[in-house]
Amino acid sequence: MGAQSLDKDFMQYWMRLSIVEKESLLQVAKHYVELKDDTAPISIEQYNSEIDEAMKRMDAGEFYTHEEVVLMAKGWLNGK
Repeated sequence: MGAQSLDKDFMQYWMRLSIVEKESLLQVAKHYVELKDDTAPISIEQYNSEIDEAMKRMDAGEFYTHEEVVLMAKGWLNGK
């Protein structure tokens, strides 16, 4: 499906939405674009620096065990 066809389809649905629905979807689109912009590639130096920092935190005991993460995830699923 080409860009023009997608734009046409999008506008057909967009016109049927209320102002509240449009505002909500606009926020989703903005958030999506911001996330996409935040995922720009980093340099190998930055990558290695982040790995070194993470290793230091692990050596200092700043991490969660698998069991702790499982309990945390169960809490998220139960709304806690």
